Amino acid sequence: MSKNYSEAAKQIIAYIGGKDNIEQAAHCVTRLRLALKDESKIEQEKLQGIDLVKGAFMNAGVYQIVIGPVDVERVYAEMIGQTKMQSATIADVKEMGSTKLNPMQKLVKIFSDVFMPILPAIITAGLLMGINNLIGAKDLFFEGKNLLEVYPNLGGLWDLINMMANTAFVFLPALVGWSATKRFGGSEILGIVLGLLLVHPDLLNAWNYGQAAAGIDGAKIPYFDIFGVFSIEKVGYQGQILPILVAAYVLSKVELWLKKRVPSAIQLLVVPITSIVVTGFLALAVIGPVTRHIGNLLADGIVYVFDFAPVVGALLFGALYAPLVITGMHHMFIAIDLQLIAQNGGTFIWPMIALSNIAQGSAALAMFWIAKKQNDKSMASTSAVSAYFGITEPALFGVNLANKFPFYAALIGSATAAIFITLNHVLAPAIGIGGLPAFISIMPNSMISFFIGMAIAVVVPVILTILMSRSKRLNSKA
Repeated sequence: MSKNYSEAAKQIIAYIGGKDNIEQAAHCVTRLRLALKDESKIEQEKLQGIDLVKGAFMNAGVYQIVIGPVDVERVYAEMIGQTKMQSATIADVKEMGSTKLNPMQKLVKIFSDVFMPILPAIITAGLLMGINNLIGAKDLFFEGKNLLEVYPNLGGLWDLINMMANTAFVFLPALVGWSATKRFGGSEILGIVLGLLLVHPDLLNAWNYGQAAAGIDGAKIPYFDIFGVFSIEKVGYQGQILPILVAAYVLSKVELWLKKRVPSAIQLLVVPITSIVVTGFLALAVIGPVTRHIGNLLADGIVYVFDFAPVVGALLFGALYAPLVITGMHHMFIAIDLQLIAQNGGTFIWPMIALSNIAQGSAALAMFWIAKKQNDKSMASTSAVSAYFGITEPALFGVNLANKFPFYAALIGSATAAIFITLNHVLAPAIGIGGLPAFISIMPNSMISFFIGMAIAVVVPVILTILMSRSKRLNSKA
């Protein structure tokens, strides 16, 4: 069946309040992204009844219409042609939409804007670390031995992969410094320098800080003695998020303040050095110690909840993660994962996220078997595959939420799987691809439990979706 992109664009324009209600429009790989003047003019049901539209939702002040790869480009071109609007970038639309956000939404957007650009580096490092763990794990391939002991010639490869895997985490403050400074309006290169300063080799490695603080083997924390008046700990912040995030904000504000007051003729000499010296001093003396303590309290609090009431914690997280994806608040968990990894050597949050994605994909897969229309089958199958590789939006908005009961089934499956892996203490030493390939980034001694959790996240949503499809009360659309 041929697709009428012109008619689809015409209907979309009409159902979002007409061209006069559109402030800016852009598109990503699968979705139209629109900044609208008046959200009350949206006719949601009519909009979602358009054949090419797989779902629509408001997120962070931006109205997003899920259409799918390739099709979205053609619909967007038709919309621009029909409205005579100027093409815009996603950043333009986000900036326009951000003016309508409340304080909490703005905070979430900051985390999203900072971490999304560096996510490929973090995921790559996580996958490499997973491969590294597979090579070095005992009893995984040979009883009582690992691959290195059986094949000693793999030692060089193991060392190389280990170095590659650790790079993004060791220099994580530099990555965050670049992204955060850019987000806050400062110079990215100064953000990188500030991040590197926090992991300088002359500073005590953050992973050895606990040993020095406890005085194990006579270790002591070294200090910078400032004029004999006060001292600053020579401590680095490898793998830490909050110190560089706050420091990058301060750096940006200091730099922007100076640029407004320093004559342009000497800005290159005065602004960068003053910004780095002032912020670097504050970062090591105040920002770093305070935010490290806050991060530790946050991580300890989360760990305490899951230690004290693991079933309740896992139930809530497994059931609520997908709804948080709808709001965009899920981006905040990247920082929590990285804090847990830096402090404890592993995170129990990310494995649950991976299983939540699998559960959404499984519910969509069940809809492939249930659906009678070919278009519905096609959407369900492609979105299921996408979710199994960590991209849940097509399944979430195009299939599961649209039919309601698959979404409920996925939440139950996700919560059940989360409880199981939490009770079995499944940990990930890094963040990887949040779907079926997630096992690569799981600690070897947790793999069997994680595979069982994956099976739960597949089987439970499929069975429940099929059973719920037979209930007229739940099955209001399909």
